Amino acid sequence: MSSKLKIFVWTLFDFANTSYSIIIVTFLYAVYFKQVVNDGNPVGDLYWSFGTSIAMLITAIISPILGAIADYSAGKKRFLLFFTLQCILATALLTFVEKGDVLFGLILFIIANVGFEAGLVFYDAFLPEITAPKNYGRVSGYGFGMGYVGSLVCLALVYPFIQSDQIRITFLIAAVFFLIFSLPLFLKLHDTRKVVDVSKSYLSIGFNRVFWTLKHIKDYKNLSLFLLSYFFYIEGVNTVIFFSGNYASTTLHFSNIELLIFFITVQTTAIFGSVILGIVADSIGQKKTIMISLVIWLLTILLAYFTEQKEMFYVVGLLAGVAMGSSQSTSRSLMSKLTPDEKKTELFGFYSFFGKSSAILGPLVFGYISYITGNQRYAISSIAFFFLIGLLILFKVNDSEAAS
Repeated sequence: MSSKLKIFVWTLFDFANTSYSIIIVTFLYAVYFKQVVNDGNPVGDLYWSFGTSIAMLITAIISPILGAIADYSAGKKRFLLFFTLQCILATALLTFVEKGDVLFGLILFIIANVGFEAGLVFYDAFLPEITAPKNYGRVSGYGFGMGYVGSLVCLALVYPFIQSDQIRITFLIAAVFFLIFSLPLFLKLHDTRKVVDVSKSYLSIGFNRVFWTLKHIKDYKNLSLFLLSYFFYIEGVNTVIFFSGNYASTTLHFSNIELLIFFITVQTTAIFGSVILGIVADSIGQKKTIMISLVIWLLTILLAYFTEQKEMFYVVGLLAGVAMGSSQSTSRSLMSKLTPDEKKTELFGFYSFFGKSSAILGPLVFGYISYITGNQRYAISSIAFFFLIGLLILFKVNDSEAAS
């Protein structure tokens, strides 16, 4: 298979999985869970934060171990298939969640989100196998760009059902969309490393390698600093993703159709942010590009806090899309650059660990502040803290040389 075809097949998975992230995590199910399942009560934000935080905690715990196992067994695709099917099945079952089904709705969401997030460990680790280090930025950007295109296509598909107020059917559509467009990766893309025959159990290998990495992580100074910075700023990104739909719906009283237009706006500018700034990252460096993204994020949070008109919130969406696309795709390419080849998947497990464990605190802070104050504006202002800390730590990262 040619390099271009490998990249295309790989990016199709991003095209597929964003049906889940936009329909379930960010938009329709997130709003449905608060407005319908919880009857619009402020405690819905708190319950939603519990669900997102529990899912991220589980993913944070298992990701480094799974990554280490996959490194040793060349089993990236097998694990990716397992977690992808887990996410798809649980997402389809969300169709049966109705008013008052708080626990049922949360359990299915947690199962789906663990499948989605854990699968990304193995998907991300394919990046160094399909392109050269000098192209990490743009190829990672292509992946996120395809993802945002996928979300736009999925939003177009569910539009008639939103108009007719058949929201639950959209959850099934997201699951089928994910299934269909993820198939090319499993049928065409192969692990390039050989399988190692060992007598020890994969679980034992996983724990041993994780402990080794923890012991030697100090040897990767730039990587450690980057992961610490990533821990904070991706906290803010994840919280925005989890609560942007609820914020627009509750505080600014967006209808489902207005939310659809808003997220189309966000996804469109995210395409430009991920692709164009991904190319820029290969020219000026991933670190500088991420810093630009974080400054845009701080401006976005400031505007969101003071915005009272729906029209102005679309401007917030424009900025958030650019910052989201850039910060996500460029972080992945910088991680690839700073990670030694022989431990890509294992250390991508720690990348996932920092990303997912950071997403435990942010949603909880947002949900708790929203619940006790009854005002989501106070909650959204807390997100700026995470972007600022991440930016300050990122200053100390040296991205001038690739890992060896």
